[in-house]
Amino acid sequence: MAKRWTWWKTLQFVLALLVIGLAGRSLARNWDAFQTQPVHWTPAPGWLLASLALVWLTYAVLIEAWRWTVLSLHQRLRYVDAARICMISNLAKYIPGKVWSIASVATLAARTGVDASAAVASAVVLPALSFASAIVLLSVTAPRSLGTITPALAIAAVALGVTAALAVAALSWPPALRFVQRLLPRSVPPLRPIPPGVMVAAVAANVAAWAGYGAAFVCLVRGLLPDAQLSWYQATTVFLSSYLVGSVAVFAPAGIGPRESTFVLLLTAPLGPKLAVAVALAHRVLMTVTELGGAAPFLIASRRRPPEGESA
Repeated sequence: MAKRWTWWKTLQFVLALLVIGLAGRSLARNWDAFQTQPVHWTPAPGWLLASLALVWLTYAVLIEAWRWTVLSLHQRLRYVDAARICMISNLAKYIPGKVWSIASVATLAARTGVDASAAVASAVVLPALSFASAIVLLSVTAPRSLGTITPALAIAAVALGVTAALAVAALSWPPALRFVQRLLPRSVPPLRPIPPGVMVAAVAANVAAWAGYGAAFVCLVRGLLPDAQLSWYQATTVFLSSYLVGSVAVFAPAGIGPRESTFVLLLTAPLGPKLAVAVALAHRVLMTVTELGGAAPFLIASRRRPPEGESA
């Protein structure tokens, strides 16, 4: 088992470095264009506020979708508690190693009274839903963003989407859960299967949220760089691709480096090298602001909460 994980982590590291290297090579090849291309920052508050609002709206949708999975396991969880768990645990991705976010979800859920096995099962479901739904939507947006759809590309996209959907559906199948259980430490409580209907609804909600992220990215670009023309299909494809690459790069906190490299790779052709870099950096700022802004109220509230045994 240890040898298998060593190879898997090595592969993740190599793939992430490959993406960074390709982005660096792209910039080197387009260095003259990078130096001469103008960047006209023209902030438009309306578009920028719309971008922030759309990101926070997607958070609200994703939180509720995850809460459905917890409730389906015969647990009680208020929306405000689910929001606190998701937003605070989301900050754990800034620590190298993706396991911290999952561990944070399980720990915080258990502290709210969720049964230990249900807490772990819901923590495993959260990234699985995100990853699978991202692939499902990417199988639709990627061919459209390329402009031309060949039969081979269409078949590959459909196969990819169906495979991702079946993979997340396996979380409702006890034999598949037993396989996942063998990959986890023995101290982890038995995983519970999520009802199929809930999984379908949660996947649909996640797909809608990814679509919202793409729209937020379009608003961000229009709010900062009116010269950069980007369609929703292109924006969503770039965002999803960067998310998947960042998820694989376990050594990079919040995917910093590999995600921006993906932006540069995919946006250099339609926008030019300098605008691609500018958009990548602007998007990193947007996501950091929204993630910290979403978690800040809960962190402040927890600091103000009196210790047990004391009155407020």
